[in-house]
Amino acid sequence: MEKRFAVSLVLALTVVLTAACGGNNAGNNNAGTATNSATNNAAASNDAGSKDAETTDAPSDLSGTIKVLTQRTDYVNDGTFDRYAAKFKEKYPNAKIEFEGLTNYATDIQVRLTTGEAGDVLMIPAGLATSEYSKYFEPLPDEWFNNVYFADNTLFDGKRYGLSTGVNTQGIVYNKKAFAAAGIDKVPTTLDELYADAEKLKAAKITPLYMNYGAQWPMGNWGDGSAWYVNGDPQFATKQVSEDAPFQLDNAWGTLATIGRTFVEKGYVEKDLYTNNWEMSKGEVASGKAAMYFLGNWVIPQIIGAGAASEDIGFFPLPYDNSGKYNAPLGSDYFVAVSKDSKNKELAKAWVEFFVKESGYVEDSGFMPIDKSAQSSIPQLAEFQALNPTLIESEATDPKYNEIANKAQIGIGTGDYVQEYIVADDLKTAFDKLNKKWKDAKTALGY
Repeated sequence: MEKRFAVSLVLALTVVLTAACGGNNAGNNNAGTATNSATNNAAASNDAGSKDAETTDAPSDLSGTIKVLTQRTDYVNDGTFDRYAAKFKEKYPNAKIEFEGLTNYATDIQVRLTTGEAGDVLMIPAGLATSEYSKYFEPLPDEWFNNVYFADNTLFDGKRYGLSTGVNTQGIVYNKKAFAAAGIDKVPTTLDELYADAEKLKAAKITPLYMNYGAQWPMGNWGDGSAWYVNGDPQFATKQVSEDAPFQLDNAWGTLATIGRTFVEKGYVEKDLYTNNWEMSKGEVASGKAAMYFLGNWVIPQIIGAGAASEDIGFFPLPYDNSGKYNAPLGSDYFVAVSKDSKNKELAKAWVEFFVKESGYVEDSGFMPIDKSAQSSIPQLAEFQALNPTLIESEATDPKYNEIANKAQIGIGTGDYVQEYIVADDLKTAFDKLNKKWKDAKTALGY
């Protein structure tokens, strides 16, 4: 599965907030307003499961069949979605829901959209500019967006096209037993401490961090999925629209790339970089054979589902420098939408609202609720918050950002370009190549 935080709008900067998934999780980053308010701090650490946002009544005589495309291949395979469908059928007895999981959702869904094979309900891909939404998605009712996070992230020309499926943050998810086995008695709060702990884990024959390079989508966390909050500016991506060379060694792009490259160069990641071992990696982290992930809180229930005890899994912010202070994101996971090509739009809309507000998906996936008045019960978030990160809520990004990236064939939300520079012989040369593609695309588009 994939995941991560959301990002008119670019749902690109995947963070946190890069979403949960069985095949790939390129969730969306950047949505909302930058803030470190008590409200947001409480939302991340309070107890979960309070009532979902009130749902809109829909006629119980809705009927027919709809197909839902999803990145959650794990939930397709283990029957979780079937359980949701059975609950939905209690409300709509004549309705039938079919699911199709896409193992490489972030890239596969782009093809499906252009070929008209995107089903009835789908997750909006991170790399699609909001200016394109009306071509592919049906507008959703305004009343669904009262008192919810990221209400305006899919807003374009007065219409909203997607509902957030959950609130994420991002950091280091770790196995406490693995840390103890390596003689680590506290989580690192500086970058030097992170490297030192990685060295201890390696010496103990434990893979320090499972990067999931071969799965591709998690690599976005070493690039667009995190650069905006490491920089401390939810408008970081939007500002790049006016820049000819955004990829620099001395900005957030360089900070993250250097950390990722150091982990690879020092052997602090999995030995088999090029195979997609996403599903296997969850068992490695759950058992303590691998110690860490750099992902969002959405992955915590998946590690527990792979065999770890909840009390053995912890979560702390990424210490990306030696200041002892750090930013962390509040962002949306994927936004769920109704396909413009759906032949049963009313049933599709009923499923979307049910899925987010009633099915239990938000809690099962380890997300914070999108309803601002609801609370979350994930204990690992309390540990995360105790380290006092500055929480920055992601914001809508200028659609030109994604247009330039798409023209330049820089795969925002997919992790492909990050794969290249993480293992490049020289980072500056790799960045120069990206900057040339970026500038050429800007010029071609007239920006």
